[in-house]
Amino acid sequence: MNDSEYLELIEQLYQKIEDCIEESGASVDCDRNAGLLTLEFDNRSKLIINRQQPLQQVWLATIENGHHYDHKDGLWIDDRSGAEFLSFLSKAIYKQSGESIVFK
Repeated sequence: MNDSEYLELIEQLYQKIEDCIEESGASVDCDRNAGLLTLEFDNRSKLIINRQQPLQQVWLATIENGHHYDHKDGLWIDDRSGAEFLSFLSKAIYKQSGESIVFK
């Protein structure tokens, strides 16, 4: 994949996350800034999603750990555990905030 395809995939991913959070009515603040998408919760904890363009990865920082995802067969897959990004993100949001968000 070239850089423009990667950036388009990231844009689609970030937009999907923001749209699903908005549609859910959950109390989650989304802030985009220079390749970062920060999700902040009422309890002041945050999840930070970061594009890593040189590696063509997406990184997710949770309160417990960091995760790196590669794009494979149309999905973002954790390069260590094999977990799918949006599924893991849904669980991480619930664990950190108690908010239930399903990414369709």
